[in-house]
Amino acid sequence: MQRWRGLEDVPADWGRSVVTIGSFDGVHRGHQLIIGRAVERARELGVRSVVVTFDPHPSEVIRPGSHPALLAPQPRRAELMGELGADAVLVLPFTREFSQESPEEFVRLVLVEALHAAWVVEGPSFRFGHKAAGTVEVLAELGKRHGFGVDVVDLFARGEVGGGRPFSSTFARELVAAGDVAGAAEVLGRPHRVEGVVVRGAQRGRELGYPTANVETLPHTAVPADGVYAGWLTAGQERMPAAISVGSNPTFDGTARTVEAYAIDRVGLDLYGLHVAVDFLAYLRGMEKFETIEALLDRMADDVKRARELTEQAG
Repeated sequence: MQRWRGLEDVPADWGRSVVTIGSFDGVHRGHQLIIGRAVERARELGVRSVVVTFDPHPSEVIRPGSHPALLAPQPRRAELMGELGADAVLVLPFTREFSQESPEEFVRLVLVEALHAAWVVEGPSFRFGHKAAGTVEVLAELGKRHGFGVDVVDLFARGEVGGGRPFSSTFARELVAAGDVAGAAEVLGRPHRVEGVVVRGAQRGRELGYPTANVETLPHTAVPADGVYAGWLTAGQERMPAAISVGSNPTFDGTARTVEAYAIDRVGLDLYGLHVAVDFLAYLRGMEKFETIEALLDRMADDVKRARELTEQAG
């Protein structure tokens, strides 16, 4: 899969393509339907598929300080798009100037002149251009003028998680923020992931016999609600069952909110300085303040036992 940043990176000889455009944060099941349809349509037409996305998130440029919590960083999104069969991902730098372009100008510059769109695939709520004036209806009209077709994909969950609520990044963020990582996984189509570099913390886990990887999360990351979770810690190519703590360690009067993952039954791991991923499978309990270290250790032993069982069941 090819990855481009900015229109200037698109090869001059790039042929006709099927295009889909959006922030695609999380590449959730709704996004998967859209991208899958684009890939399928491209194969039918004998052309290539391109996913167009933006960096930074448009809301941060239009309304500074309103950046939503991110379900996945750009490299992870591109990886997931490639797994869905996309031939190329184009990341457009989203600037104040770019946000001023009319729907007509956006279509001309991006879809017609750069990507030679034969077809465009979007969800029903797609908006584009200055003040989000472009709708799927506007896109269809511009398509008639410029020679490309438009597909609109239904994103409703049809009775699954959320009682038929449409798949959306907002929905997934709400579930993550509430600690409902199982519900978030239903929307995302996989466990919610948090990434970052392992840094040195207070090292209390090591002293207690449960050494944890203290993950310095990436900016704007959607971190689950405080609590203890079962999941996996991935370092390099190794995926390890883990018990995960999110919070400020109230037993030790902590103030900083951290994400710490204990790789179950692993001894002698040295992950400092490595970029790792933490996948959340299930919520185990809320964050508690224990009166004694012994009570804390008893609960940690139970947490690890339950996390081991749940990850073994999940495979």
